[in-house]
Amino acid sequence: MPVDTSSAVMMVAKIPQVKVRDRRTGEIATGMEAGAQVMTVGVMFAVNEEVEILFVTVPELGITGELAMGTPVVLTGLVARPWENDFNGQRRHGIAFRAVAVTSLADVAAATGSKAA
Repeated sequence: MPVDTSSAVMMVAKIPQVKVRDRRTGEIATGMEAGAQVMTVGVMFAVNEEVEILFVTVPELGITGELAMGTPVVLTGLVARPWENDFNGQRRHGIAFRAVAVTSLADVAAATGSKAA
């Protein structure tokens, strides 16, 4: 399901980390896009006076600019997908977030000579 980000304020809550596919073996997750590494970025997502921390997976090539904690960002192509699995006899479920790109608004503002949104 596509996520509407047009009225949201977003900033980095946790810097990008390589996504590990299997913690037991240390296998790194790769995407469908030519086997590129997949990263996870913690993003503070605020809309309508509600704030959530989303952990968004994004291809490494989709990370643009310096993404330090507190950096305002824009998420391109954000989608949410429900998931469910059984792990050690326990049923778990949640929502996975994926984006095509995470772009630093601070870098965009610096390049254009304006303030970040």
